[in-house]
Amino acid sequence: MPTSTPASTAATTSLAAHWQDAANGWARFWTQPVVDVLTPAAVNGATPPAQDDAVARLTRHYVDQLGALWRATLAHAADRVPEVAPATDDRRFAAPEWRSVAYFSWLRQAWLIHADYVRALVQATPLPAADARRLEFFAAQYLDAIAPSNFAATNPAVQKRAIASAGASLLHGAINFASDLRQGRVTMSDPDAFEIGRNIATTPGSVVFRNDLIEVLQYDATTPTVGKRPLVIIPPCINKYYILDLGERNSLVRHAVNAGHTTFMVSWRNIPARLGTLAWDDYLQQGVLQAIDVAQRIGGSRSVNALGFCVGGTLLASALAVLAARDDRRVASVTLLATMLDFADPGDIGVYVTPEFLAMHEAAFMCGQRMRGSQLAAAFSSLRVNDLVWNYVVKNYLEGRTPAAFDLLYWNGDSTSLPGPMYVYYLREMYLQNRLRERNALTMLGEPVDLSRIRCPAYVLATRDDHIVPWRSAWRTMALLGGDMTFVLGASGHIAGVVNPPLPPRRNFWTGAATGSDADAWLEHARKVDGSWWPHWSAWLAQFKAGTRKAPRQAGNAALPPLGPAPGRYVSEDGE
Repeated sequence: MPTSTPASTAATTSLAAHWQDAANGWARFWTQPVVDVLTPAAVNGATPPAQDDAVARLTRHYVDQLGALWRATLAHAADRVPEVAPATDDRRFAAPEWRSVAYFSWLRQAWLIHADYVRALVQATPLPAADARRLEFFAAQYLDAIAPSNFAATNPAVQKRAIASAGASLLHGAINFASDLRQGRVTMSDPDAFEIGRNIATTPGSVVFRNDLIEVLQYDATTPTVGKRPLVIIPPCINKYYILDLGERNSLVRHAVNAGHTTFMVSWRNIPARLGTLAWDDYLQQGVLQAIDVAQRIGGSRSVNALGFCVGGTLLASALAVLAARDDRRVASVTLLATMLDFADPGDIGVYVTPEFLAMHEAAFMCGQRMRGSQLAAAFSSLRVNDLVWNYVVKNYLEGRTPAAFDLLYWNGDSTSLPGPMYVYYLREMYLQNRLRERNALTMLGEPVDLSRIRCPAYVLATRDDHIVPWRSAWRTMALLGGDMTFVLGASGHIAGVVNPPLPPRRNFWTGAATGSDADAWLEHARKVDGSWWPHWSAWLAQFKAGTRKAPRQAGNAALPPLGPAPGRYVSEDGE
């Protein structure tokens, strides 16, 4: 075995010192801009000594970790580099080369050390709660953007694929990138795999009403008898309605029809320029209330059951408050899916909704500028940036792959634009001022809004990993409405937690007595149930059918005849 000479030892020591200096310089390169931004001196012009000391300690620890990583890398350059960075099971680093090859191991661990340091600096920065949350969010965005997995030169899986394909993967990636650049968004699902009306949004039905804002779809009955009271569904107006009518096996619409409900669906229009001045009240009058009226007239019923999803639920609750102010009880039960009525904690989306943003854009919006669907989609995607952005940057552009066919992600890319005045009202009155929860603080359609006057039974579903409507925020609905309420917590997120059919069996949900004011206390005592929440909801809704009648043989009636087959015209309009 060779032994070290004094000269070789000195050379090694000198080399190690050189690399240590390089590590310190690299640390300063990354550290100083971050420190400049995060220290209070950059915020309010005065850095407390204790804060100065905390930043100095964090920075020393950061430099020490990098130095340890450099030394470990030098000592084991031909072998696996020991783990120095914080442990992680991040799937971005699943390829074995991230640990077995010194170069990639160093990149991964250096990024993890840097990420740990930035997060610690953020936590040590004294700011008001809203500003601290915003800083934490954008720091995470910065860290995710610079991850070595996002670049061809520093991602081993990308390099292996490029070599194996003789560069064809990079060419295909460039073609994918150019295509996405033209359409202005990242493709998440095979764009040729789905066609509305052919293999998505296929539940049979008819368009029975159309105005400038909505089409109302009535679905064909599949049972000999149906409930006397129809079901009216108000989907989100930010995306297309068919999130609730994907395929045959994961369509909530089909599930409701098969349970014996005459089901009506609102299909919101992708707002064209000429409708850019529509307001919140227009969405209530021409949208929600119009759909309820159509269902009553066709169903011959004095009342209906109603369901709202996300902002569709917020619109539905607003419309019900208007009806309650008029002592109009035409809605017998209400289902709210992943809906926020109390906006005290809007989740990460709140980082984008600021008084400064509204002040900058309000004048243009009020003059009819639309909030583009592509902008909304990008904002929502950034809330799960690794899953919905960087994942596809790597696969589509760096690896040159064609995205798999996935109906949820196909829908996610099919967004709609909103009229400026309606959007401004939603941001200001709900997100920024949180006035919907206050009794009589808002007036809609000439009526004071008081959610506590909504006394029909309510089924409130939240989803545990929801990044758009945090489940604890949805729980606050229980303190706002005035009727008997059932609260259910589904597994998964905002979309997958709602679109959770019984077959194949997966996921679970929690249910229990909706008592007390603390969401976590409720969850602690709730009962966990395996499988989908859909059958649980169906059993609840069956109470409000108001008896049964013979199923209608065709959609519409003499006054409201079918205008054409579902899925209708508006679902495919591009809004231009």
